[in-house]
Amino acid sequence: MSLSFYMDHHVHSAITQGLRRRGIACLTAEEDGTERLADDLLLMRASELGRIMFSQDDDLLAIAADWIRSSRQFARLIFGHPLGLTVGRAVGDLELIAQVLSAEEMRSQIFWIPL
Repeated sequence: MSLSFYMDHHVHSAITQGLRRRGIACLTAEEDGTERLADDLLLMRASELGRIMFSQDDDLLAIAADWIRSSRQFARLIFGHPLGLTVGRAVGDLELIAQVLSAEEMRSQIFWIPL
């Protein structure tokens, strides 16, 4: 079984659509009605749902890094900077992560794509 993603509102919809076409479960902040929540609350929401947060927002990256330093648990975060990351590369890397890693391996960590 593959991991599922919680997509930040900064993520291009083509990435979400590409993952869904490959059978990867994704829930967007818009679909969840949380697109206006503060970044720390979005990360908490992903954790509550047991989903990996994917974001391209530097602010969310900083929050996750602070949480790691303070030993605060959270689901996990994958960060892909919007410059230099194509939709195809993002979909491929996220699919690989979802299929290969376990939820426990991802807990309270930040992964960067492209891999």
